[in-house]
Amino acid sequence: MSEIVACHKLSKTYHPDHLAVDALTDVELSVAEGEFLSLAGPSGSGKTTLLNLIGGLDEPTSGEVWLAGSRIDTLSPGDLADLRLRHVGFVFQAYNLIPVLTARENVELVMELQGIEAATRGRLSHDILHDVGLAGLADRRPAELSGGQQQRVAVARAIVSDPAVVLADEPTANLDSQTASELLELMRQLNETRGVTFVISTHDPMVMEFARRRVMLRDGRVIDDTRAA
Repeated sequence: MSEIVACHKLSKTYHPDHLAVDALTDVELSVAEGEFLSLAGPSGSGKTTLLNLIGGLDEPTSGEVWLAGSRIDTLSPGDLADLRLRHVGFVFQAYNLIPVLTARENVELVMELQGIEAATRGRLSHDILHDVGLAGLADRRPAELSGGQQQRVAVARAIVSDPAVVLADEPTANLDSQTASELLELMRQLNETRGVTFVISTHDPMVMEFARRRVMLRDGRVIDDTRAA
């Protein structure tokens, strides 16, 4: 399997109130194509910071981040935005759907930004909404969907254009346990049937159980990296 993500001696220091706070220190991490990986740890362990650095949403203080064959920490803002658009799918805790757009329109938005023609967008959005169990809800707006359904739309939007990796930040945090389990089962099916690479930051034990590889962080350092038997 090819390497999708590589982090080398990755560190991030924040300076709130003129104090140095080390969020990450010398992190080494590689993610291969097709992995289902959880970044776990207590609050303040650095898992969301690491996810944001992998996705190019933040800049490291030192070290290297490679994504889909490109070193992203040296890219210009424009090139970085283009790489994110074409190679990264994002799933956020708060769904981040656009309220005035339907489920179908939310899913198609990234493809429209990529310049994909309307007929192809329509076919792909129809197929992916079917795959995530929302075939009959394509014309509903987010306010007309449950939290679990909104997160399914977010997952559909993230994977519809076949990104190199999907980065999910606490995707089950706002869901009840039954809905969270259903969402994780969906993501595992997409991983198995479509080969989608998932990296999920979480403190939810259920997510850790579903993941095939569990990377544990504490105080900004990787303290364990375990593959499921």
